[in-house]
Amino acid sequence: MRIGDLLSSAAVVPVLRATSKKQALQELARLAAAETGLTERAVFDVLLERERLGTTGVGRGIAIPHGKLPGLDRIYGVFAKLERPIDYDSIDGQKVDLIFLLLAPESAGADHLKALARVSRLLRDNAVCDKLRAAKDAHTLYGILTAEAASHAA
Repeated sequence: MRIGDLLSSAAVVPVLRATSKKQALQELARLAAAETGLTERAVFDVLLERERLGTTGVGRGIAIPHGKLPGLDRIYGVFAKLERPIDYDSIDGQKVDLIFLLLAPESAGADHLKALARVSRLLRDNAVCDKLRAAKDAHTLYGILTAEAASHAA
């Protein structure tokens, strides 16, 4: 599974303006709704439900919110770099500035876990995160996310 299979260039946001975790999730839900054809509310609700189980702030400024929804035909990703880091209740207490949202069909099973592992592996690479934080536009971000996939193939 490659990042390019999950993420379209239109689903990469170089400057997401949000001042809180809730606001960031609302913005991501809006973007994901446009990508998937689902309602913004359905996406937001599944993200909040997942956060209630435990934070998706995985540490080092990274969050990977995710959920399963009916009506999806494949796994979708949305990547955003926040304008300013926000409190996200991350496991290490650090503020978050890189968010990779994943939405999967209810029937995704192991594919959902593979996608999460794939994104997690990519974002554990400090060099990749440094490049993402330095990038200024969506095209560059998308290139970093998809080009790095070749060297981190699952």
